[in-house]
Amino acid sequence: MVSPRTEKADGARDVVVVGAGPAGAMLGANLARFGVYIDVLDERSDKTSTGRADGIQPKTLETFKQMRVLDSLLQKGVKFYDMTFWNSHASTSLRRTGRETHYPSPDIIDVLEPYMLLGHQGMVEDALLDDMAANGTEVTRNATFTEYNPRSGIKDLIDVSYKDSTTGSTRHLQTTYLVGCDGAHSNVRKCMPNTEMVGESKDIIWGVLDGEIDTEFPDLWSKTIVHSEKYGTILCIPRERNMTRLYIELISADQNEKITKAVANQEFVIQRARDIFKPYQLNWNFIEWFGLYQIGQRVANRFIDDSQKVFITGDAGHTHSPKAGQGMNVSMHDSWNLAWKLNLAVRGLATPALLLTYEAERRKIATDLINFDNEHTAAFSAGDPKKLAENFAMNTRFISGVGAEYDLNVLNEPLSSPEITGDCKPGKLLTPGKVTRYVDHNTVDLQLDIPHLGQFRIFIFCATVQSVSPFLSTVSAAFEPSSASSSLLGRVSAAASASYKVKSRPRSPQDEYSRPERYFTASDLFTFGVVTTQSKDSVEVADLPPLLAKSRWTFYLDNVPDMDTKKMRCADKWVGGIKEGEVVVVNVRPDGYVGSVARWRGTANDGKKAVRWMEAYYGGFLQANVTPRISAKL
Repeated sequence: MVSPRTEKADGARDVVVVGAGPAGAMLGANLARFGVYIDVLDERSDKTSTGRADGIQPKTLETFKQMRVLDSLLQKGVKFYDMTFWNSHASTSLRRTGRETHYPSPDIIDVLEPYMLLGHQGMVEDALLDDMAANGTEVTRNATFTEYNPRSGIKDLIDVSYKDSTTGSTRHLQTTYLVGCDGAHSNVRKCMPNTEMVGESKDIIWGVLDGEIDTEFPDLWSKTIVHSEKYGTILCIPRERNMTRLYIELISADQNEKITKAVANQEFVIQRARDIFKPYQLNWNFIEWFGLYQIGQRVANRFIDDSQKVFITGDAGHTHSPKAGQGMNVSMHDSWNLAWKLNLAVRGLATPALLLTYEAERRKIATDLINFDNEHTAAFSAGDPKKLAENFAMNTRFISGVGAEYDLNVLNEPLSSPEITGDCKPGKLLTPGKVTRYVDHNTVDLQLDIPHLGQFRIFIFCATVQSVSPFLSTVSAAFEPSSASSSLLGRVSAAASASYKVKSRPRSPQDEYSRPERYFTASDLFTFGVVTTQSKDSVEVADLPPLLAKSRWTFYLDNVPDMDTKKMRCADKWVGGIKEGEVVVVNVRPDGYVGSVARWRGTANDGKKAVRWMEAYYGGFLQANVTPRISAKL
């Protein structure tokens, strides 16, 4: 089924995205699937075909799984699970000095995919741009953003100017929001008043080579750090199509003079790699891509302008070394964080407080990244395997992406009592949890089973459904969509329903098989997941209150601890266990972060208290009394 958005309508856009690299493609893909009317501009004539970023971390793999775009990358990419260390000194020839598991046991880092997936940046762009196209949006290429200005006489609209390089003409778009995903030299950032990059650049230049290597070196298919006391350090990364990427530190042999980019041509970099690898021979069957970079560790002083209409993501907001495989991953998660917030803002469902959390949360992650990168780069250049291993072990959770944690704010509520134990903590990501989906008895990953559709997920844990029926009935009744409801939850559900009727989610060809409507039965804004520890033959879908019974695809049995990464029941792992007659509610943001958690008795009276608690939480950033912005007739 072809989306109605394949032909653009006249009128203002909801969001204009500048840049179609990983950050822009991630933002565009998510906004398109939410039904937000967008334009994506890119100055390039085509997507990335070789080189650039190449590492996909475990958290990003989970993100792609929830978006249902991972399969094509797994078919083409290369996995690595370990890393090795090699050193040579004046008195010793090159030898292996250590070996480490890249992502160790679940007791240290609990991830579904304990490896990195390697493939050039264009493969990632392909997956996201194909998803965006399936939802009716294509990139406008040869379009160089030049400036933006508030549109005279029209409230809340921005005029975006760009140059069409094929004709030389200047074109204009009107939009409610503008997002710069246009790289380290971002023109959008340069147009944002009082915005600058803060930090420093180091003198050392690194060369990068992608190609198929012919060598007897034994660890070519592990992540390998090769250090020569005389010639510098190389990071060796296995790649798709039998290739290997080398990051080569370029220092002078006597370390008394600086090597400039004018000197560091491809032949110079190849020879330096050979010097570092001696006595092993290093030859290339072909070289696909060569590049140079100078380490710059900088963060923009702001990610959003005063109007809360213009944002920057990815390299436009932070730059650092590429050796820990963070840039593309952090950049895409900037967009992952921003997309659902823009969707709610476009629909008039968000209070002003919501968009402000983007800068607070993602600038913190960028600052954490720079602090880590400073330490990691220093240890890397020193070539000390012990320090490198210690630095990696200390930062493993952050490197993988699962340790990117947010401070308390309007979205991340402090825990209400010490009774709440387990992995579900506000501001942190959900950990893996295996359960059985009741309706078809499939074993699924609870944190990923509900597809990414811009909804909040409300997980309700109980020992038996029947023992907490009064609580479930009271809580679910508060979410019944009604513009006249006494509950904020019912009113925002009604407002969301009205918005999606006017500005609908497009239907992609894959939706014929995945059936996303399964997850809208209770609300366009909220999906409930009821998780019980009882056996299947002791409960029926009909035992649930009507609204929850409609969500039969998100009714789960917590009965497969042997399949979990830590061999634990999900209730034990996530919320510290569940007793008969009690309930634990976990409010999960659309981006997979825990927002708030509380434990209750399964009574109607505690159900009323839980409703007030949820209204206080969601009322901090959701509203139901604003007409959604309908920017274009579809």
